[in-house]
Amino acid sequence: MEGEFVRPLLPVSLRGRKRLNDRTALNGIVWKFRTGVAWRDVPERHGPWATLHTRFRRWNLDGTFEGMLRAVPDRSGAPVSLPSRR
Repeated sequence: MEGEFVRPLLPVSLRGRKRLNDRTALNGIVWKFRTGVAWRDVPERHGPWATLHTRFRRWNLDGTFEGMLRAVPDRSGAPVSLPSRR
C-alpha cells in the first residue's frame, strides 16, 4: 500500500487526546510545500493549518521529516531537498 513505508518512521503519540491522523497531516504538509502556499491557505481537508505547522515543526526538529524524505524513492533521481532545522 502506498505510504506504508512511512508508518514505521512516524513517532508514537504519548498524548491521550485524539489527534489528526499522521497520514492526513503528512499529505497536508506535502501539499503545502508542493504548492508554495502559506500554512493558513492549506485546504481544511488536510486538517487545521496550525496542526499541520506544529506537526511539521516537531517532525523537522526531531529528524522524523528528514527520515521520511530520505525513505521516499525519488522518481527524478534528483537529490532530496531538506528543510533547515531551526
